[in-house]
Amino acid sequence: MAAAWETDVLVVGAGPVGLLLAGDLRAGGARVTVVERLAGPMTESRASTLHARTMELLDERSVLDRLGALPDGGPGHFGGIRLDLSEADPDHRFAGQWKCPQTTLESVLASRAEALGVQVHRETRLTGLVQHGDRVVTEVTGPNGATGRVTAGWVAGCDGERSTVRELAGFPFPGEDATREMLRADVLGITIPDRRFERLPAGLATAFRWPDGSTRVMVHLYGATPQARAGNPGFDEVVAAWAKVTGEDIGAGTPVWLNAFDNTSRQAGGYRQGRVLLAGDAAHRQMPVGGQALNLGLQDAAELSGPLLDRLRGGPHSVLDRYDARRRPVGARTLTNIQAQTLLLLGGPEIEGVREIFAELMGFGAVRAHLARMISGIGPAGPAATS
Repeated sequence: MAAAWETDVLVVGAGPVGLLLAGDLRAGGARVTVVERLAGPMTESRASTLHARTMELLDERSVLDRLGALPDGGPGHFGGIRLDLSEADPDHRFAGQWKCPQTTLESVLASRAEALGVQVHRETRLTGLVQHGDRVVTEVTGPNGATGRVTAGWVAGCDGERSTVRELAGFPFPGEDATREMLRADVLGITIPDRRFERLPAGLATAFRWPDGSTRVMVHLYGATPQARAGNPGFDEVVAAWAKVTGEDIGAGTPVWLNAFDNTSRQAGGYRQGRVLLAGDAAHRQMPVGGQALNLGLQDAAELSGPLLDRLRGGPHSVLDRYDARRRPVGARTLTNIQAQTLLLLGGPEIEGVREIFAELMGFGAVRAHLARMISGIGPAGPAATS
């Protein structure tokens, strides 16, 4: 890593959101540098669902050609209540939802960015950021503690829910802390029944088999509050929760991934401060229900690239205001629907009446279409309604 260099845009974070944005900017002629604190791509497929609007965006960039044929993801849900997302627009070429492991998508987006000439500096952390009238000067620390300075016209924070960019630039991040959490794990060597948001007396359980033979389990104990942990939950914690909810013992299995996610709900007060912009989980933190977190982030990146390129080509500063004006209302709307789904999913016996009424309402086609459009990102209930 050079001691100092200049770039048009510094993208912080080499996940799917940062890589999509970097590829778009480089395809538009911008000099782009990406820094990523991890040494290599993530090996866990945290998300695996792509929605109709995201499929459109990937198709426009020829990314779908690289991904190949994706399997149909089957019906979706709203708060664990079955919802066929194709009802958003049955004639849409990408009606419904599609399955693509996040690891696969990230790999393809990385290859696209690399082929376009994007440089990705791994094991490199952003440690300082100072805005000036015509540039942003950042400090980075690379492998073995080597330090460097990157001077950029613009900085895009795509570095996740604990964003260093957001913190260093001083973005307000109001919202609500977590009150509920769900444990999840990918486990080898177990054979248990498939479950889809099965509500049992003690909690909620989901289980399904991945193509590699591992089983994804997700479990929530009604009334349990998020635990303070230094990292991911231990397998013994997942085993105990699964046994309490289902009565099954999965302790003989081998965990290959462990994770916990909660219903924290926060959104940046603005997606732009001067020459610093946020996209993806850096701009909003939410429970990843139905793949909406990944899709929302990818759509942020796709929306940001156009205004940023316009500004780099000499457009007025105000051209970037349209990014915040278009995407922040969409983010707020998504966080609201996720909060509603979280209640329906993780609420205990006390919310059964709410679930019953909601299920009755979903018996109406207009209601299903409205909710499906909201999640899919197409039609009058999706981002287009606020764009």
